Amino acid sequence: MAYDDLRSFLRALERDGDLRRVKAEVDPHLEVGEIVDRVNKAGGPALLFENVRGASMPLAMNVFGTDRRMLKALGLTSYDDISGKIAGLLKPELPHGFTGVREAFGKLAGMTHVPPKKVKDAPVQEVVLQGDDVDLDALPALFTWPEDGGSFFNLGLTHTKDPESGVRNLGLYRLQRHDRRTIGMHWQIHKDSRNHYQTALRRGERLPVAIAFGCPPAVTYAATAPLPGDIDEYLFAGFVQGKRVEMVDCVTVPLQVPAAAEVVLEGWLEPGKTLPEGPFGDHTGFYTPQEPFPALTIDCVTTRRRPLLQSIVVGRPPTEDGPLGKATERFFLPLLKVIIPDIVDYDLPEAGGFHNCAIVSIDKKYPKHAQKVMHAIWGAHMMSLTKLIVVVDADCDVHDYHEVAWRAFGNTDYARDLTVVEGPVDHLDHASYQQFWGGKAGIDATRKLPEEGYTRDGGWPEMVVSDPEVAERVTRRWKEYGL
Repeated sequence: MAYDDLRSFLRALERDGDLRRVKAEVDPHLEVGEIVDRVNKAGGPALLFENVRGASMPLAMNVFGTDRRMLKALGLTSYDDISGKIAGLLKPELPHGFTGVREAFGKLAGMTHVPPKKVKDAPVQEVVLQGDDVDLDALPALFTWPEDGGSFFNLGLTHTKDPESGVRNLGLYRLQRHDRRTIGMHWQIHKDSRNHYQTALRRGERLPVAIAFGCPPAVTYAATAPLPGDIDEYLFAGFVQGKRVEMVDCVTVPLQVPAAAEVVLEGWLEPGKTLPEGPFGDHTGFYTPQEPFPALTIDCVTTRRRPLLQSIVVGRPPTEDGPLGKATERFFLPLLKVIIPDIVDYDLPEAGGFHNCAIVSIDKKYPKHAQKVMHAIWGAHMMSLTKLIVVVDADCDVHDYHEVAWRAFGNTDYARDLTVVEGPVDHLDHASYQQFWGGKAGIDATRKLPEEGYTRDGGWPEMVVSDPEVAERVTRRWKEYGL
């Protein structure tokens, strides 16, 4: 099973020699970011900064920075552990498409050991600060890159609730610290929390918000998962960790947060109150510009008696985003197959920010099958933001980028096999000539059929492969060659 809280996971990492304590004083202005970025890119350990200048608590960084730590945090030996469990939910066969996805999660909801569990007492409410006692400057926010517009909390799990349906949402958004009691909510146009805010704004109502830091690892992961808006992230977190997540009522807002969190911020978002937010060096590796975003006044802070904060550094890949994104890629393959059953496997390269490029393999059965799959992906929930889709045959390993490049470079007539469309792109995309939409491309790197117009003599050529008998004989005699 996964770990009950962040502390138990950090202790386990320290026992493994995979966590380093930094006792020297460090500056959250640029210095911490530089340290963490170097350690992450070197495949180094998790870090616990015990003396952050100006802060009253330690700072845990690079916690999910390797696949090994990501798997350990969730109590897994392989990402296939969870994807296999999800695939098991889909048997017997469910209807394809989004109906099938919802029926699959409906089956999950019926599992009594995973829905969240309400408790009355919680470690995260051992200390309660309200009103003028609230001081966000005591929390270690990071000024990571030279042109950032301020200091940010990068791993705060934001809780909101739809004012009309009552459905809650757990999301992960960057949070700019404007002053000792105000933070900016970077709610992008495609995100569920923004929809909740827009509904409250239309109704002229305040929106309650709670932000939790240092949550159990499965909860932190679930906040990053691209679930449909009516699927509870805490249900999914319970499924991933194999046990129910304990939740407690907030002190001043009608929301629930993880009882085992380290720090929780509570407040009410006034309709129409915004402040300039950014610029920010984002996971794309580029700065996103300053824009007006909702500004939340924090009325209450609850913590453990000796809390710690968890954050991440984002920027040019690779970063800590990588293992989080890879977990989502693997976990959601069975559900993507429900929506698009043609897909054999897929890979979302970290260099593409997990949404700029998708490599997809199919068992091609008919003319223009690849194009059908491209358009299905562009209509599939958050996969709709994908800018480049490369479709290869089922015998291609989508995770072997050299193999994929060989197919894409050699199997494509760009006058016929390139599909160019326009559609929605990520809020953070800087390449589109206008915000929120732009050009997309699909590359058909599959074998071409005569029915697709490939009428050259002999048909599509066979790939060069070794003679299997000779290959086996050479393998058997390899030591004889003295090589």
